[in-house]
Amino acid sequence: MKLTKLNNLHKSLGAKMVEFAGYEMPVQYSSIIAEHKSVRNSVGVFDVSHMGEVFISGSKALGVVQHLTTNDASKLFPGKVQYSAMCYQNGGIVDDLLVYNLAENEYMLVVNAANIEKDYKWMVENNEYGAEIKNLSDDYTLLAVQGPDSTKLIQKLVSSKLDLEYYHFRMEKIAGVDIILSRTGYTGETGYELYFAGDEKDAENLWNSIFEAGKEFNIQPVGLAARDTLRLEMGFCLYGNDIDETTNPIEAGLGWITKLKKDEFIGKDVLLKEKEEGTKRRLIALTSDERFFPRQGYEITSNSRNIGNITSGTVSPVLEKPIALGYVNSEFKTAGTMVNFIIRGKEVPAEVVKLPFVKK
Repeated sequence: MKLTKLNNLHKSLGAKMVEFAGYEMPVQYSSIIAEHKSVRNSVGVFDVSHMGEVFISGSKALGVVQHLTTNDASKLFPGKVQYSAMCYQNGGIVDDLLVYNLAENEYMLVVNAANIEKDYKWMVENNEYGAEIKNLSDDYTLLAVQGPDSTKLIQKLVSSKLDLEYYHFRMEKIAGVDIILSRTGYTGETGYELYFAGDEKDAENLWNSIFEAGKEFNIQPVGLAARDTLRLEMGFCLYGNDIDETTNPIEAGLGWITKLKKDEFIGKDVLLKEKEEGTKRRLIALTSDERFFPRQGYEITSNSRNIGNITSGTVSPVLEKPIALGYVNSEFKTAGTMVNFIIRGKEVPAEVVKLPFVKK
């Protein structure tokens, strides 16, 4: 297994470590609910250094990014971030990702940990314009500082006014370390990401500086388990659960990052047809007032007929009731529609609702 540069620090904090996407990662430190609520109510810090960073540069860099991704990267400018996806020719999703416009003709694509090698290979194979593509994932550490107190915390660590707009970034120096400081987030709360290339000492110095500045906010380290419950409360997709090579962006509710009017990108023709003809299934959100834990793979039914399956599920720490995402036949996609979960052979009533589950 690969180790992040903060592996020893996590173990010293008593984190429960698990294998995730080829890395040994902290899944929780105290309890999932406590860590979840620290992000919702104050501030928490995640080590997400397992994520991948691939750099595309050269005079044809924009052409390559446009060809690879579904969103319109021509709208980007240095300092701007974009949520996007890469698709196969059949419209299936290679990965969802973030595109950072670092400078003219220079982009950083942040991809999911489990897909780093696959994504990099896909980019290289489809580099029709001859741009330079480098996978520097092993060089970078990535910390996510998330929660309503995150702005006040980060402001203590930077010298100039912290006025980053959503999906923007700037270059900063914290604890003597040069970083890319961005504001995107995967929790629904205000939050910041700190990308930097450095050694274990740099990583630990930065982590310790953040925690020293965050003492007054009761800052907590947060593991991957709470990261999953936080993103699910907002209805954010997780690759491998809610989206993968068998799903396309239209049926996954990602039409808003699929710009079918731009000249071309891989999978466009199939997705355009899907948009025009309508999808046979849709990713929907479900809640129930019953007491149970919805799990990936559970059946969704209507009148004792299978209409789909759960892709992600949990009991919301904020709502204190079951929430789930899943694909169903498109006729059942409308909010307010009543369906059922199959739990141990029994039908449990559930309602299709609008996202996010937790309103911010």
